[in-house]
Amino acid sequence: MVSRQQREEQTLAAKYAPGPIPAGGLLTDADPQVSSLALTMIRALLADGTLTVRELPVRLCARCGHMAGTGTAGDCRSCGHGGSRVARRPLLVFDRTAHGPALERDDVHAAGARTPMHLFSIAHHAPRLLVLSRTRDHGVDLAPLGLDGMVLDPRAGLHVAVLAAAGEQGAVRPVMTVTENAAANVAAYGAPFRWHGAMRLRYALHGKIPYETAASDQLYEVHRAQAVRELFTGWYLPLCAARERAGVSAARIPALLKFLRRAHLARPATPPGDLLTDLRHRAAAGDMRWVTDARALACVLSDRENTTGPTGPTRGAP
Repeated sequence: MVSRQQREEQTLAAKYAPGPIPAGGLLTDADPQVSSLALTMIRALLADGTLTVRELPVRLCARCGHMAGTGTAGDCRSCGHGGSRVARRPLLVFDRTAHGPALERDDVHAAGARTPMHLFSIAHHAPRLLVLSRTRDHGVDLAPLGLDGMVLDPRAGLHVAVLAAAGEQGAVRPVMTVTENAAANVAAYGAPFRWHGAMRLRYALHGKIPYETAASDQLYEVHRAQAVRELFTGWYLPLCAARERAGVSAARIPALLKFLRRAHLARPATPPGDLLTDLRHRAAAGDMRWVTDARALACVLSDRENTTGPTGPTRGAP
């Protein structure tokens, strides 16, 4: 027997490779500042009728009590037990009937990019009545709202965590990087949690990156690119993934590495101020086409090096 808390801890740990904490810090929906913000937002959404608490029939695991939802029967995802029972319990509910589309073009931070209509269609087919409370051990505790033993659905908690992180940085236009599949899965649940005060949360869609190919020692030896290895894997490839939302293929890795190396060698000592200003405006609007523009990339590399040093941003830098 593995307890639900142990199982959740193991699942969370398995999602992330070991390594140093990111320079900007690490924040999850189990942190106090996220929980505090979530409860503030939920109370406001309950007050204006966007969210409600309703008593609904749900299936509970007969052994551990994990809520299995209202769909078809199956083994418990928490303990694996096959038996369940039906019970009625109060739940936090979001009725999308009066809310409008789950996802619109303005929710995507990507100027000049193809509109992901297929993504909008997937998000819009989410159930009209969404249950936002879950029987989990990790997350935003909903006991203060009278929902004992339940937490906010992590798909909603993710959005609150981004807003909390943005608030700590004083940002009003936070952008969440997310794959298209993930956006389709979380958009409907996060719809009530994309606004808070002056803050408006948007999604920056990105494709997957073949890091296994990019980590090859032979790749950097063949192209004599050891000097830009960390720059390539830690900075340029993520930018390429935001430019190519369908994903970066392993076959393109050598060409992208050579392109970065040439731009790095061609970077000017002092980049033109007007070009940097234009690039900053484009980046703020989500226009990522500059990533494959040799002159623009060389100027950005020069400005980045002048601002943060040749090894990249210092710890705690924005």
